[in-house]
This record gives sequence, structure tokens and C-alpha cells, in this order.
Amino acid sequence: SRCVSAVAFGAIGKPRHWARLAPLWRAAALAAVAWGLTTLLVIEPKVHKAEQLSDDEMRHLLLVLDVSPSMRLEDAGVDGELSRLGRARELMNSFFERTVAGQFWVTVVAVYNGAKPVVVETTDMEVVDNILSDLPMHHAFHVGETRLFDGLEEAAKLARPWKPRSATMLLISDGDTVPAVGMPKLPASISDVLIVGVGNARTGAFIDGHHSRQDVSTLRQIAVRLGGRYHNGNEKHISTETLSAITQTSSPGRFQQLTRREYALAAILAGAL
Repeated sequence: SRCVSAVAFGAIGKPRHWARLAPLWRAAALAAVAWGLTTLLVIEPKVHKAEQLSDDEMRHLLLVLDVSPSMRLEDAGVDGELSRLGRARELMNSFFERTVAGQFWVTVVAVYNGAKPVVVETTDMEVVDNILSDLPMHHAFHVGETRLFDGLEEAAKLARPWKPRSATMLLISDGDTVPAVGMPKLPASISDVLIVGVGNARTGAFIDGHHSRQDVSTLRQIAVRLGGRYHNGNEKHISTETLSAITQTSSPGRFQQLTRREYALAAILAGAL
């Protein structure tokens, strides 16, 4: 037996301390595999489908869109060949491509010489894209000066019933003829504000006998007074850092997302190994 023990266990002639526990580990491993397989047998099968956020995880995106005639001037984009509304569409397409699909209820408020809600709490991005596709919405308003604050007031009224800090407001405009006083008060539901300017900020173009260009200083002032951010979207898309800051949602940790099915798979894997 000594010869056999030396062959089996080497010069010390007896198993190491951890090897004495092998029968217990083996029993535990078999029990884990048996429990995992039994669990997978009795629980409801998981159906893999497109991820859909719960109502608690959804956010509101409140888009205030300047639709005044100056937004149809073609001096926007990297090459200066897009209309300002066309650039707004590019910016929003990029926005939705880089955020979680179905994360937002989208509300669009058109503003010119007054403000009108166009769509309220939609999740159909085709509807939003159609609104941004050179739809001549300025015909729905009386001719006059752009009153962006009317759009902000209408947006605030729509957002007032929503739960606190559940909405992001995005204003896209060239800032043409914006007054310097009379800032509307935003409700508690709006947690983030992003002011995006479109149109050439240097040369601009003529319309109705006056020179129109992106009024950077006015748009920046609006952003500061609303406690938000300003972004010159004429040539650059909204940065990923800005998107992350305004689209973050509270979600449970990884361990909180584990279900009995995941634990069963882990038990099978650990037991088999």
C-alpha cells in the first residue's frame, strides 16, 4: 500500500488537505447542476424580443422647433448648402441613432409668430422625421417676428403634468429676432435644457429685406438663463458627452437584473466545471 500511495500521492504518501474535500465538492457540484437543470425545466421559457423600456424608465423629449421662414434659408451644414430646417433634421436623426431605441416619448412644439403643439407624446420616429422633412408649418401662423418664448411657454404648459425630472427640452432655432427679456419659468418635470443653433453664424443670408444669421449670443443667453447648455449645431452634431448627460436614466444594477433563470445557468456552469 505504501508503494501505491507513493504512486498516487507522490513522496508525501497521502492526499493533500484540499483533496480530502473533493467528495464534498463533487456532491455540491452535482447538486448545483441538478438544481439548475430542474429550475430551467420548470420555469417559464424566456422569449427573446426587442428590448422595451418600462414606463418608469421612459423619458420625455420636448422638441421646440423654430419653423419661421428664416429656417428655410440654405446656409447650414458643413458645406453651407442645407436649409436650416434640413440641418435640424440631420441633428435629430443623429440624436436618435445614438440614444436607446424607444427611450423617449417625443413631443414637438412648432414656434414662429406664436406656438402650436404638432405631436404630443409619440414613440413613432417616422412621425417626428416627417415633421422635420421640410413640412411648411410656417403657413399655420400669421406672418410676423419669431417669438421663441411663446414656444418655451407652450412647452412648459405641456410638461407641467409630467413627473419631476423626467423630461429633456431641446430647442432648435437660428435665434432670429429673439427678445432679450421675458424668460418663461420651466416646470420641475424638465431636468435638462439644450439650445441648438443652426445657420451660419458669420455670413448668414438675406430674407424680407434684412440680414439673417444664427444669433449665437442670444441663444447662448437663453441657455444660461434656463440653466441649460448651448450647442452650435451648424457644422457639428451634438457631442456624445452631451447626449449621455441629458439622456441618462436610472436603471437597476446588474445583479438586480438577474432572474432565477440566470442563477440556474450559473449553477449549471459552475457545477459542470
